[in-house]
Amino acid sequence: MPDEIFCALFENAYGQVERGKALLDLRDAVNEESTTWKISPKNVGKKKNRFLANLGWEGGSAALNEALIDLRNACYIVLASTSGCRNHELANVMSGSLQRTQGDDGTLYHWMRSKSEKTDTGLHDWMIPEAGVRALRVMERWAKPYQASIAMEIVERRGKNTLDPEIPRAQQHRNALFLGSYSTKGNQARTVSLAAWNVGLKAFARKVGLDWPLASHQFRRKFANYVAHSRFGDLRYLREHFAHWSMDMALGYAMDESWGGHLDLDLYSEIQAEYDDIKLDTVDGWLSDDLLAGGFGRSIKQWQRDPANLAIFKDHRTMVISIAESTSIRSNGHAWCSADNDGCVGNTLERTRCGDCNNAVIGVGHLRIYQQLYNNLKELLDCRDIGESGRLRVLRDMERCRSVFTQLGYDPESKTG
Repeated sequence: MPDEIFCALFENAYGQVERGKALLDLRDAVNEESTTWKISPKNVGKKKNRFLANLGWEGGSAALNEALIDLRNACYIVLASTSGCRNHELANVMSGSLQRTQGDDGTLYHWMRSKSEKTDTGLHDWMIPEAGVRALRVMERWAKPYQASIAMEIVERRGKNTLDPEIPRAQQHRNALFLGSYSTKGNQARTVSLAAWNVGLKAFARKVGLDWPLASHQFRRKFANYVAHSRFGDLRYLREHFAHWSMDMALGYAMDESWGGHLDLDLYSEIQAEYDDIKLDTVDGWLSDDLLAGGFGRSIKQWQRDPANLAIFKDHRTMVISIAESTSIRSNGHAWCSADNDGCVGNTLERTRCGDCNNAVIGVGHLRIYQQLYNNLKELLDCRDIGESGRLRVLRDMERCRSVFTQLGYDPESKTG
């Protein structure tokens, strides 16, 4: 799924989740009010529409029901996008599945528990961010009328026949969240099927204005790709949270001892595979004909110019794989950093330091960042309150930027570059 499709989809879905409480307040108000009406069933619909209109809702109960289905689909999209769960694992999410642990530094971690039928482990725990927590809480409230309907069905069936084989099947869905009613079975409430989800997701995408054949399986791959990017460093706004999905990070501080065997290890493997692909693409770009800046970038180009070095490898792909596997690569936004950790201030406070750092690789894709940084520094020179030391700092950083421009064959003063 392309980023532009996913971002538009997620933005719309999460917007609906944020408005979920107001929509559910409206639903509950109508349901509570209708219990007091002493009228013929055929007139209930009209009265509901009038009641909704008085509350400011346009479109009547039909539009409300459609909006509620959209809300369920939106919650599914948010949870699938932020957990990496498969469709059947979301179908197995029950009320009370949200759990919370606290790290040694006081940080709270949210976990969603469900049953996976992919492995023999059964129960699994997936870490979810605040957006996922919000969607999960909305669904717990959303599902209550459906859960109540299933509970009533079980009571009625037991009253007629305690050995009714449909009773244990109904009990399997009793506490599920992602429920729907099936008109072909007398509006029986049951967990939404995979086929129904794929139809509903495609309809949701069309409503958002997206021409994309959306399907449930696409979210897990997208999640793995985004976490891999976050670990790599490009999506820094996700990095703090998703760093805890890293293959080489101990998660013990964020879980009790019994949870260790409940992690979705297949998902970790998919994240690692995505991460490896990103590294390969990055190194392949380094070994193209494009110029590189930064100490490590210059070393790569110097090494690449020696035919004896290239002769070590049987082909280009073998060379790319070897370098990717042996090099630590992390993006800090303005360079690729090959250092073992991100403790250097060049990653944050003193970005111009990367220009001559032996661990830095700067490509033409970073030029826009250095151009803006250079322009901002030029404006600072006109400030009269930065003092002599401040002025010298600005001049030093401008010279560092010019060094990057020179290495990349770029003229910062030229409008065309």
